Amino acid sequence: MNGVLLVLVVLVIVALGVLVYASLRASDRRKAASLEDAKADARRVIERLGGQVINLTGTDDASKQALADASERYTAAGSQIEQAATAKQALLAKESALEGLYYVRAARVAMGMDPGPELETLAGQRSAGTVTEDRKVEFEGREIEASPAPSQRTPNYYPGGRVAGRPVPAGWYSEPWWKPALVAGAWGLGSVLLFDALFSGMHGSGYEQGFAQGYDQGFDQGQDGGDFGGDTGGWDGGGWDGGGSDWGGGDFGDFGGF
Repeated sequence: MNGVLLVLVVLVIVALGVLVYASLRASDRRKAASLEDAKADARRVIERLGGQVINLTGTDDASKQALADASERYTAAGSQIEQAATAKQALLAKESALEGLYYVRAARVAMGMDPGPELETLAGQRSAGTVTEDRKVEFEGREIEASPAPSQRTPNYYPGGRVAGRPVPAGWYSEPWWKPALVAGAWGLGSVLLFDALFSGMHGSGYEQGFAQGYDQGFDQGQDGGDFGGDTGGWDGGGWDGGGSDWGGGDFGDFGGF
């Protein structure tokens, strides 16, 4: 009787082991399939971006800068997809490529061309809103301008989203003042005054109800881990480290807290 009981116990243990092994194998297959699907989706967007970057040439400062930014995003996305080992990492590569396509779209607008089809929404883009009016503010001895349209005074485009936890509206700016925070992952103390002066009360922006509301909205969204755009892995793939001569060197030498 004891021998029969022992055999039954062994059989139960073996059966449980087989079930656990089969479950793990099925989970691995699902993860592998999810990763391949995510990589394929990202590569589709990256290839589309590459075609635009190769075939377009800027005709003015605004379009040239936007295409330079698009090229940086293409380089970053290519690096990220090659290193992607999870579906989330592949999604980050896709996000970088989508950002590049927004820069391409901006370049086409600056050159008076058809902007092309609508694009997927970037992470944090809706909450950031857009620049809907011309603003000019004094900040640390310089004039910083924001506009809904490109011009000689506002040749730097940003597609909108969270930068270091704070919403930056989509629009055209006199200088890429957000890039130091993009690289460092943090804003300087003086940035509160800049955000408040540049965006507070602007209809259609993330700061329509004032700076505090816009900041709180961006901060709350940043806590759930759902936005995976520029202020985390999306900017680590080499996009801003080597190519951006427009803001390197002395351009931000007097930027203080940034």
